[in-house]
Amino acid sequence: MSLDLILLHAPSVYDFRQQTILYGPVSDLVPPSPVFEMYPLGFTSLAEYLERAGYRVRIINLAVRMLRDRNFSAEEMVARLEAPVFGIDLHWMVHCHGAIEVARLVKKYHPQAKVVLGGFSSSYFYRELIDYPEIDYVIRGDSAEEPLRQLMDTVRRGGEPESVPNLVWRDSHGKIRENPLSHVPTDLGDIMLDNYGTVIRSVIRHRDLISCLPFRDWLRYPVTAIFTCRGCTQNCVICGGSADTFQHCYNRGQAVFRSPQAIINNVKQIARFSGAPIFILGDLCQAGEDYAEEVLRLIKQSGVKNQFILELFTPAPTRIIRQMGLACPDFVLEMSPESHDFEVRKASGRNYSTEALERTLGDALEAGCGRLDVFFMLGVPKQTTASVMATVDYSEHLLQRFKGDRRLSLFIAPLSPFIDPGSPGFEHPERHGYRIRFLTLAEHRQALLSPSWKYSLNYETEWMDLHQIAETAYEAILRLNHLKAKYGVIPPKLADASEWRIKSAREMMHHLDDLKSQGRLETQLPSLKTVIDEINWLPVSEKTQLELPVGLIKLKPWRYLWAQLMKRW
Repeated sequence: MSLDLILLHAPSVYDFRQQTILYGPVSDLVPPSPVFEMYPLGFTSLAEYLERAGYRVRIINLAVRMLRDRNFSAEEMVARLEAPVFGIDLHWMVHCHGAIEVARLVKKYHPQAKVVLGGFSSSYFYRELIDYPEIDYVIRGDSAEEPLRQLMDTVRRGGEPESVPNLVWRDSHGKIRENPLSHVPTDLGDIMLDNYGTVIRSVIRHRDLISCLPFRDWLRYPVTAIFTCRGCTQNCVICGGSADTFQHCYNRGQAVFRSPQAIINNVKQIARFSGAPIFILGDLCQAGEDYAEEVLRLIKQSGVKNQFILELFTPAPTRIIRQMGLACPDFVLEMSPESHDFEVRKASGRNYSTEALERTLGDALEAGCGRLDVFFMLGVPKQTTASVMATVDYSEHLLQRFKGDRRLSLFIAPLSPFIDPGSPGFEHPERHGYRIRFLTLAEHRQALLSPSWKYSLNYETEWMDLHQIAETAYEAILRLNHLKAKYGVIPPKLADASEWRIKSAREMMHHLDDLKSQGRLETQLPSLKTVIDEINWLPVSEKTQLELPVGLIKLKPWRYLWAQLMKRW
């Protein structure tokens, strides 16, 4: 079938199956594996928007294909594909190695095709990206749908994209051109109208389910997300999606929000093909309490039975939490206070009191939440090793305060591998106590190939150096694991497996450090690949704890297609 645009998602490191890398706890608290195979939600938005404009679009998750089949050749698949335009996401910085390597593959086998990159990290490093001969275009900003449509129109006509907003490109004389970053929509009413339906139709059209999977284990655990806004009201120091970053990198002065009706439309669409959890991304209270109450009212009115995962960036009024319980029975609530210490939390951009945090946690448990996830982080400003360990002690305080309630799930992880380029901490490191180790795109690409996750960290702080961050991370995770077992939050077998994994990884990290100090790392590393790979792919107890139970009938795509046919008929 003739295609106009193919959207490709690369693994973090393109040749991860050949490399020897100790990944460490870099992805323990997110669904994807350490190769970060999950493509951004924007892929589905782009596909749906372009298809409504009359273009044939296909999503291919090369990372998932490579993870699920050791014999799968991404190069052979790319060679077989045919389209005039290939889009590659470089949204999260962790993909900066794989994205460029996939661009090279495309140009190797399809020299006449156009390669376009987009996403937050593409927007930040666009000047370096456009210097790569494999990359023809970079779309900047947080909303690529309309610029990409205009670019597709230009490619189809055979002209030069002088009027396409947000585009960086080379003209026919090889001169690099930067079009104004002027497309910053304040009305989100024309995106994500039926993005998941587009994906389902693509699966049937191309008879290829695996290439569309968001992450490797999605068929077993098909959690599905809905975004609520573009931009953010918060200004977290480490985040490439902070208010300051949106202003200075993506030209968005303030956050804009989708209508409550648009969100509930997505909820109903997902419920037609999935009985699994629905994750509503973003704090509903960002747009005001009236907005949050209206979304929750519509969810309750819809009668959708899926379990909901909701987020809070700051403590919320008690009545909002109660409405969450009424609208979304057995809901999951997630909060990330980063630290137990108010001064550390404030320095990180989380400016609320411990009393307010605990009040909201108590309200959620009283409102009947099915699980309450609390995430702490290490590697943030003003945080010492002693402070991190005190956060673990505070975790026990929470378990005692709430009488060992097993719905209370506590997590801690290091900020890794990168503090986000464009974030306040990256742009003003001295102001926030950071020392940035890698500044350029090329340096970050090389860092991802480091044999240990510790060496790939792009930052140190005034309070903890590289080695202290890594050592403290393992110790904190180990201590919290003991606490979870002590209070019965996780079963003993899971706790034992987690402890073995943590200790094995820490011992290997020390071994790699020793080899490096002896100047033997390069020669000895290949012989360690089998052992390191075994450690990397051991089951992660945190991922297990974060998963929610799903029914026997997780997916029901045929019901969705029937509804679509009846609607058209």
